[in-house]
Amino acid sequence: MLIAIGTDLVEVKRIAKSVRDPRFLARIYTPQEVAYCRGKAHPAQHFAVRFAAKEAVWKALSDLRVKGVGHKEIGVTRASTGKPSVSLSPRLKKYEKKISLSLSHTKDHALAVAIFQNHP
Repeated sequence: MLIAIGTDLVEVKRIAKSVRDPRFLARIYTPQEVAYCRGKAHPAQHFAVRFAAKEAVWKALSDLRVKGVGHKEIGVTRASTGKPSVSLSPRLKKYEKKISLSLSHTKDHALAVAIFQNHP
């Protein structure tokens, strides 16, 4: 059963400008996310889609009345299959296996959709 959904769309150039600030990086991204994005040919696209994913997950959790979620409590990783997945902080772990994530990006935009399902 679908319980909550979150979506976010960001401009890559806006995030490209923001990630030049080390304070922004430290506030929003985990060290693993920074290393992953910096290792890509077009890092700004990967930073942007992760930012969108964090926002989408935050919106889905907000629908569930989860309060005070910070960006670094939401990590975006890849499963061995290449599928994007969510890694949540210890206080949010109970939601982790119930969130499905879909990501897409172009040179200009990054989009994320997070769906929280209550599996039986």
